[in-house]
Amino acid sequence: MQLRSLLLHIVVMIIIALLGSPRFSAAAQTSGLPAWLQAHVGTGEGQIAPVVLQRARALYLKKVREGAVSNPCYFAMDATRPSTSRRGRLGRRFYIICEADQSFRAISSGYGSGRHLRGIANFANGRQCAKNFSNAEGSKLTTGGGYVTAETRTSFKGYYRVAGKMAPFLRSFLQFEGEGDTANARERAIGGHPAVVLRWSCRRKDADSPYADDDGYVPYGRLTNYTGGRSNGCTSWSPSDSEQIFAMVKDKPTTLYIYPESGDIDAVAQAVKAGRSPSRAGLYWNASCLRAIRSPKFWPKATLEPIIAQYRKDHAPPPGWKPRPLPICRGQ
Repeated sequence: MQLRSLLLHIVVMIIIALLGSPRFSAAAQTSGLPAWLQAHVGTGEGQIAPVVLQRARALYLKKVREGAVSNPCYFAMDATRPSTSRRGRLGRRFYIICEADQSFRAISSGYGSGRHLRGIANFANGRQCAKNFSNAEGSKLTTGGGYVTAETRTSFKGYYRVAGKMAPFLRSFLQFEGEGDTANARERAIGGHPAVVLRWSCRRKDADSPYADDDGYVPYGRLTNYTGGRSNGCTSWSPSDSEQIFAMVKDKPTTLYIYPESGDIDAVAQAVKAGRSPSRAGLYWNASCLRAIRSPKFWPKATLEPIIAQYRKDHAPPPGWKPRPLPICRGQ
């Protein structure tokens, strides 16, 4: 009897260990997936982590049932992954999943740069891995959670030279609508856009341009591509990937799930503080980035927005101050 009880106890302990193991947890999160999609699940380059796919798929199916989206494709992003792979190529952390035609694509994407408010708070992110996250307005940080794509707006940014000619730079912006931690996405102007910016250098006289100001000038500058780098809190893609995404969601909104959420960040931070391995605790964070940042941090808007407001107050321009106009272009 004692031997039988001992064996039963050992079996129970093994089952409990298996239930709590990361491998079992990952298997549970991906159970019921079609075989073709299961082949893309993992933590390797070009793969999607089980928890990211499980949540992205659940969000999409929920919004389909509610009638909020009808697009055959949905998006996901893993903001814990690095900007570049071990081979020096752009890291792929944004996913386009179309189950209807059994297609899966992993592409590069930017994350929020954050800010360093000297003397007050430092919540800036490095170029390779994101440590800080927030839903605070003015933080320039990424917020994990669920979004639905909304309208696309295109705006004029200035002129630049291409193939020896002057050309206007028009950049499109895909607005996101959020809920929960991401509910203020519209107020924060959070969305997706090409990872290209026009850095102004001077003003050109071009009264015939439809974009000329009241004095007949247009801004002129140089295009800078920062694909795979940091953004102002938005999701940024390469120009070619952006075109594909804009075409996919035109008149057909879909869902985007961004990992990690605030609860994930806090749980991983607590595990690290306690000296426990997040993966052994059933938590997920990209291993190479966790080594680089040591521990992540979520800054709630209730905490960070007053800090940003105080910084703005302390650094407000004097009354009557006006920004200096761009210089007139010479020899451009």
